[in-house]
Amino acid sequence: MSESTNKARHRAARRPSTPLTELATAASEQMGTVGRRSAVVAASSGLMVSMIAAPGYAADRDSAPVLAAVDTSALAASARAVLNTSPVVAAPAEAVFTVDAPVITAEKPAPPPEVQRSTRAASRTAERAASTASAAVASNPIPQSVAGNAVLEVAARYVGVPYVYGGTTPDGFDCSGFTSYVYAQLGITLPRTSSAQRNAGTVVSRADAQPGDIIWSPGHIGIYAGGNQMIDSPRPGKTVQFRTIWQSNPTFIRIG
Repeated sequence: MSESTNKARHRAARRPSTPLTELATAASEQMGTVGRRSAVVAASSGLMVSMIAAPGYAADRDSAPVLAAVDTSALAASARAVLNTSPVVAAPAEAVFTVDAPVITAEKPAPPPEVQRSTRAASRTAERAASTASAAVASNPIPQSVAGNAVLEVAARYVGVPYVYGGTTPDGFDCSGFTSYVYAQLGITLPRTSSAQRNAGTVVSRADAQPGDIIWSPGHIGIYAGGNQMIDSPRPGKTVQFRTIWQSNPTFIRIG
């Protein structure tokens, strides 16, 4: 018959735990944090200043931790260098501003092509009329009897105006239209036709006729210019002109 023997187990011996030992353990754990390092980075100057706190075990436990001194002049050196190299801007006490304004010239727009063409046509017509009048005066010089004679002075203005059947204006005259227009400029109204003008005044002899009287023949009428000349609007294709009296026995009529 066998016998079993049970051995008894015992807890390992350890130091007794008291409130005093727990306080000592917590204090030792806190000692490691006293000597940690802290760094301050100056971003504007690119400098890093490290401040290392003295370990707690190296300092007097009854005194406060002492930090290393910081050189503030070194921190501002970079900023002063930037200010020294910056451009200096100066402004006068009284600033005057000037503006160069462009010169604007208004131009009259060109007329439409239709107006330009009509203007050129009128100009050419006036030039032809002036040229015709000049040629007529050159070929038919104004007699001396015109000077001082109101009727002939008015009549001489229209030398070169073309004959136009039924015309009564400086654009064109027929024979009676010319004489009635000239006298109208002097305030004297004559009948429209040559036959009616024959009876508008007093008949005088050729010897008594004076420059400015009417000279009439059947179917035609003009203005006597003295001597053996007259001024009239002859016939189609001709112009107002001074010329030699061509009638063999004309009638002279004094108006007024």
